[in-house]
Parts: sequence; C-alpha cells; structure tokens
Amino acid sequence: MKVIFLTASYATVYLIFLKFKGSYDRENDSFRVEFLLVPVAGLSFLENYDFTPLEILWTFSIYLESVAILPQLFMISKTGEAETITTHYLFFLGLYRALYIVNWVWRYHFEGFSDKIAIVAGVVQTIFFCDFFYLYFTKVLKGKKLSLPMPV
Repeated sequence: MKVIFLTASYATVYLIFLKFKGSYDRENDSFRVEFLLVPVAGLSFLENYDFTPLEILWTFSIYLESVAILPQLFMISKTGEAETITTHYLFFLGLYRALYIVNWVWRYHFEGFSDKIAIVAGVVQTIFFCDFFYLYFTKVLKGKKLSLPMPV
C-alpha cells in the first residue's frame, strides 16, 4: 500500500511541476506558507508524545496536514470562484478527513484507543472545511459554479 501511495504522490508532483506547470496562477497565489510552517513546526516541538526526531516529524506532519488546505481555500476566496473539478476534489478531500472522525470513534469504542494529537488536528481540519461544505452543497451539487460574493 505504501508503494502505491508513494507512486501516486510522485506522479502528482510530476503532474503539478512539469505537465501542468502552465496552469499555475502566480498572480493569485499570494498565500505565505511560512505563516503555516513556522507555527506548525513550533507546535510540533511543544506538543508531542516523545521528544525524539521521528516523533517530532510525525507530529509536524499531522499538524501540517490539518492546515494544508488553507492555501487552496485562500485562493478560492481571493479569486471568488473555483472550477468544478477543483470543488469536487476539495469536497472529497474534506470528506476523507471527516470520515477519520468516524474511524476514531470506532477505534475508541471497540479498541479503547485514542490519539489526542491526531483527533485534535483532524477536527481542526474538518472545521476548516465546514464553510466549503456548505457552499458545495448549496451551489455545486445544484449545477452552479462555486463563486463567492465579492466585496464591493
């Protein structure tokens, strides 16, 4: 399974940086990722289960995943719209994370296992998706393009 995941990840990076390089919207991509990376790195050093390099890196990846959608949501809010394929992708990405909550409830109920770092990060990420879910259900599923009301 990890081989499939790594292959899919490398293929995605290839497609983004080589094949579809011309579709990159440099003008609207003004999100400063350091505003995510620095706090996430700091938090991973402060809140982890064991102060070892691997544990800190794992915690960093969990925290980063919880906020990784923010640049895309920022881009949508800045441009005021998103293509249909992008909205479907974001919906299923958010649904995937929301289903993790079901998994955590299941594991806690039947195995007595809970991972507080993963649960908090997953809930935070799902909260970031809530506004997008609302727009997805009220616009995209009705056949309309996702467009946000732009301030005048």
